[in-house]
Amino acid sequence: MKPLFYLRFILIAVIAVGFVACESDSTSPSQTPVNEAEVLLNYLESNGDYINTSAPSIVAAADVRTTMLTSPSSQYIIDMRSSADFVAGHIEGAKNVTMAGTLTHLKSLANASGYTRIVIVCYSGQTAAYATSLLRLSGFNNVYSMKWGMSSWDSTFAKTSWLTKIGNAKAAEFSTTAASKAAAGSLPTINTGKTTGAEILEARVNELLAAGYSAATVDVNTLFTNLSNYYIVNYWPVAQYNSPGHIPGSIQYEPKSDLKSSTNLKTLPTNKPVVFYCYTGQTSSFVAGFLKVLGYDGKTLLYGANAMIYDQMPASKFTASEIKGYPYVTGQ
Repeated sequence: MKPLFYLRFILIAVIAVGFVACESDSTSPSQTPVNEAEVLLNYLESNGDYINTSAPSIVAAADVRTTMLTSPSSQYIIDMRSSADFVAGHIEGAKNVTMAGTLTHLKSLANASGYTRIVIVCYSGQTAAYATSLLRLSGFNNVYSMKWGMSSWDSTFAKTSWLTKIGNAKAAEFSTTAASKAAAGSLPTINTGKTTGAEILEARVNELLAAGYSAATVDVNTLFTNLSNYYIVNYWPVAQYNSPGHIPGSIQYEPKSDLKSSTNLKTLPTNKPVVFYCYTGQTSSFVAGFLKVLGYDGKTLLYGANAMIYDQMPASKFTASEIKGYPYVTGQ
C-alpha cells in the first residue's frame, strides 16, 4: 500500500503547486500598455521640439545655386519627382530618389551629417517640405526643402506647377469673424508595437514616407465643398488672420507657439481631418508631417493662400521674380 500512498501524495503536491502558480499568475499586476502618442510627443519635445523651434527648414534656389558654384562637395541634392520628370530636366548632380526610399537612402550615405546642407527638391516645394519635416524629426538636422521647388529653378518647370495654381477664386468668401479653438482633449492613438520614443518615431516615419505626400493633402475646391468636414487651422499671425481674413470657420494658431503639449496641441481633434494652411502650402506641409507622425489626420492645403486670395496676399507670393532661369541637365 505504501507505493500507492506515495503516488497519491505526489499527485496532490503537483496539483497544489500548479494551483498556487496559477493563482500567482492571475493576481500579478498586468503590464500597463504604452501610450505611444504620449511617449512619442515627450520624445520629440525633449529632442529639439522641431516644429515649434526651427521649422520650417527652407533654402532658396539662389543659395543652392551659389553653393553649387562655390562649394559643391558641401551640398547633396535629392530630387523626389517622378523619374520621367527627372530625366526631362533636373539640377546637375541631383539624385533621383522616391519619397518612400528617402530615409533609407540618407542612412546609406557614408557621411550624411558631413554635408553642410542636404536639399530636397520637388515640383513646388510642398512635397519636399513634408519629406524634410519627417527627416528633420528623424534627426537629420542638415536637411532642407528648396523653396518653390523646381518652379523657382527655371520657367520650364514653373509653367506646369506654380504658374497654373495661383488665383483669387475664394477672395470673396474669406471671413473676418473669429472662431475659437476646440476644448483640449487627448492625443490620437497610434499602434506601432514599439515602446521607446525613438523606435515609435522611426516606425511612424517609415510608414508615412511609404504612404506618400498625397495622403497629407487637400486641395482648395475639395475643402470648400464642405468646410464643416474639417477642422481648419489658419497658421499665420493673428493680425493677418483678421486682415485680409481667413477661410470661414478656420481657427488661428500661432506659429511656433500653439503646437506644444503645454499650449494648444491637444485642442486639435482626433475624429476629423485637421487642415493647416499658410501662405504657400510649404510651412503647412512641415506641420502636416509632424501631425501625421503623432497620429492625427493632418493635412496641408495645397498652394495655401496663393491659390485662394493671390491679389490680397501680404507676403510670400509666387511671382516672376522667383523664377531664376538657372541651367539644368537632362537624362539620368
